[in-house]
Amino acid sequence: MPFAALGLSPALVHAANALGFTAPTPIQAEAIPAVLQGRDLLGCAQTGSGKTAAFGLPLLQQLLPQAQMATPGHGPRRLRALVLVPTRELAAQVGDVLRELAGHLPGQALKVAVAFGGVSINPQMMALRGGADVMVATPGRLLDLVDHNALSLAQVSTLVLDEADRLLDLGFADELQRVLALLPARRQNLLFSATFPAGVATLAEGLLRGPLRIDVPQAPETAPDIAQRAIAVEAARRTQLLKQLLKDEAGWSRVLVFVATQYAAEHVAEKLYKAGIYASPFHGGLSQGTRRQVLQEFKDERWQVVVTTDLAARGIDIAGLPAVVNYDLPRAAADYVHRIGRTGRAGASGTAVSFVTPETAPHWRLLAKRHGLLALPVEQIAGFEVALEPAATATPDAAAGDAGADTDAAAQAAQRPGKLPPGTGGIKGKRPSKKDKLRAAAAAAAQAGGTGKPAAD
Repeated sequence: MPFAALGLSPALVHAANALGFTAPTPIQAEAIPAVLQGRDLLGCAQTGSGKTAAFGLPLLQQLLPQAQMATPGHGPRRLRALVLVPTRELAAQVGDVLRELAGHLPGQALKVAVAFGGVSINPQMMALRGGADVMVATPGRLLDLVDHNALSLAQVSTLVLDEADRLLDLGFADELQRVLALLPARRQNLLFSATFPAGVATLAEGLLRGPLRIDVPQAPETAPDIAQRAIAVEAARRTQLLKQLLKDEAGWSRVLVFVATQYAAEHVAEKLYKAGIYASPFHGGLSQGTRRQVLQEFKDERWQVVVTTDLAARGIDIAGLPAVVNYDLPRAAADYVHRIGRTGRAGASGTAVSFVTPETAPHWRLLAKRHGLLALPVEQIAGFEVALEPAATATPDAAAGDAGADTDAAAQAAQRPGKLPPGTGGIKGKRPSKKDKLRAAAAAAAQAGGTGKPAAD
């Protein structure tokens, strides 16, 4: 089915073709006609399924007639479409796609503005002089702009929530409610989410009116263009194994390595760089300018390896990325899908490797069960062989391993205020809860003689 059959204008069909969209994806084929009809929409599809064009193309078509009727001297543009996203990188990426699509339309009819935190608000306020037709923003920076009277949401006719599950995960619920209170009651609402947890279901129920629900199967783990591997390794030898793979795998010109913490990203990248591998960390603790620079240089193949937290698991499109490595296993099963989905995009092939330590083997089996990977063998690499059975005497702290492949890394991390020990593998439950601590204190008191006092050192 061509884009022209979905009800798009010839100008937007041309714009889609110019961006390399030759045929609609499943989410686009179902969403575009519904959006053009003015319906509310709930789309459940993974990152990389073409959601941006699914709402971007019909959104621009809806806005174009009114923009073409506007004439100079009639005041600033009125914001009529708002796209809310959870991260700065996704805001920039969605904004780039919408601007490219708008750039292929006649004249300069539509203006797309982008706003996110981590950078000075002044240039973003300057960019809004004369108004905008479409705003792509993170919730916090959007509210900052409203507070500075840089824009008004009173004329918004279409609201898009992209990656709604992440908007809720990242604690934007209060800010999201503030934004919704500023919008007109009568508007079109488009909600896209990669997963559908209870919070998203509640949000959709209160936000959408008679929506069309589109479910695109989330099965990138079974896609033939992503070869998945699991490799057994001691926690303290993961960096050595990563170096070996980077040396042996001929096609790994660029590799995205996922770790559990910001400290691990810094530590592993430093070890690789000292070994002569061009590696850089990428995480939320870096300035926005640094994050943008690292990401662009990675896309330009100036870095061979980027070591990242789950910040890069969604909303980042790196064309032709050959491989992804789960140095630390993801905490949640859904995050595994998003991580490996960074490779094997747009018909290209890719490889996803997961390191499995004796301590994380139970969590790997859970991930494998959730994603139908129980038949996937856990490989043993010569020189790195290890039995996947945790030592009976290992404590949670000892079992956590080391995120930098040095046995003293945990001690180094402990010296950093506010930092978690590296190498937990992202597994929930490694750190004792408050109840665990109370039970431990009670047990220690009992051992001290039932006096209710802790045992002496």
